[in-house]
Amino acid sequence: MNDAYIYDSARTPRGRGRSNGSLHEVTPVELATQVLKAIRDRSNLETAEIDDVIFGCVTPVGEQGSDIARIAVLNADYAESVSGQQLNRFCASGLEAVNNAAAQVMSGMAEMAIGGGVESMSRVAMGSDGGAWGIDPAVATRLYFAPQGIGADLIATKYGFSREVVDSYAVESQRRAQQAWDEGRFAGSIVPVKDRLGRTILDRDEYMRPGTTLADLAQLRPAFEAAGEQAGFDAVAMMRYPEVEWIEHVHTAGNSSGIVDGAAAVLVGNRQAGERLGLRPRARIRAFASCGSEPTIMLTGPMPATEKALKRAGMTISDIALFELNEAFASVVLRYMQYFGVDHSRINVNGGAIAMGHPLGATGAMVLGTLLDEMERRGAATGLVTLCVGAGMGTATILELV
Repeated sequence: MNDAYIYDSARTPRGRGRSNGSLHEVTPVELATQVLKAIRDRSNLETAEIDDVIFGCVTPVGEQGSDIARIAVLNADYAESVSGQQLNRFCASGLEAVNNAAAQVMSGMAEMAIGGGVESMSRVAMGSDGGAWGIDPAVATRLYFAPQGIGADLIATKYGFSREVVDSYAVESQRRAQQAWDEGRFAGSIVPVKDRLGRTILDRDEYMRPGTTLADLAQLRPAFEAAGEQAGFDAVAMMRYPEVEWIEHVHTAGNSSGIVDGAAAVLVGNRQAGERLGLRPRARIRAFASCGSEPTIMLTGPMPATEKALKRAGMTISDIALFELNEAFASVVLRYMQYFGVDHSRINVNGGAIAMGHPLGATGAMVLGTLLDEMERRGAATGLVTLCVGAGMGTATILELV
């Protein structure tokens, strides 16, 4: 089996996922196009050398539909020979795309590929693609379906994370994100988004609220209380978890991930192709894994996915120097740290989606790039990136610094 190396990683800034967000005027295919052009130009690539481009997109309908990866390849003026595919593993789609690109390289079926993702949440509403999971009563009832926020509150209740604890985590995420931007830690990966005239629209994550305090967050109402108590989803969740007497609703807009727009791309290849193209490998993808987990609580998949990836790599949790876990909700990260005994000083050291936002299909590739940049900055030999996933899944990838 060939080794798969990461040669470059690029992402857009995250724009607020609303009509007043800076990236609302930019179509999803244009966001994808701009990161693909950046990967090409930064590495001076002859694009005919790329075998495939794989992009995650969680709501692939309307202007995000029709295999957006292939259309972005053509729109970015890549060689016509470069194929493209779109995939959907919910929130882990961007990381799964990178893993699939790596799998092609490892198997010898590709020499160079790009994995990444895109989501314009201001233009294509989350959930607008429908699906039987939450819509078909026969399926939803059988699977004890409850919205993700109920699962996050269930984790907090079941494992003892109070409102003050989840809010404190959120304040720290904001502080870390601001520090990372102030110190230029994202500078090597950010691709400023430009309009048709070449003027920069956005060059910095705009969702952040760096002055947020515990007092500010304490004023926010629980976001999922109505769904739980009035719509009946608390009762559904407690049928699946009868040991829980009630669900404490602790998650708000301030300690959950933000709705944003963005795109990211990661260049992966074997060593021979890199040498031929004059590229320096930055990291080796040592192992990756995806798994299923219990779908009602939904958000505990990062733990078994991490264990699965570690087993494949012949490693233990103590062998990992740095971690990135998508901050879908504060309780997801708190439970991960509790489960593995990981200190907060080793995980999400530059903040996360609570501060900067979660562009669903792109986030996995974004946080992989954040991890790689920080590994290089610190000289950390190993890193692990993982995400919780809708319908009860998890995806994890282990990097080894070159």
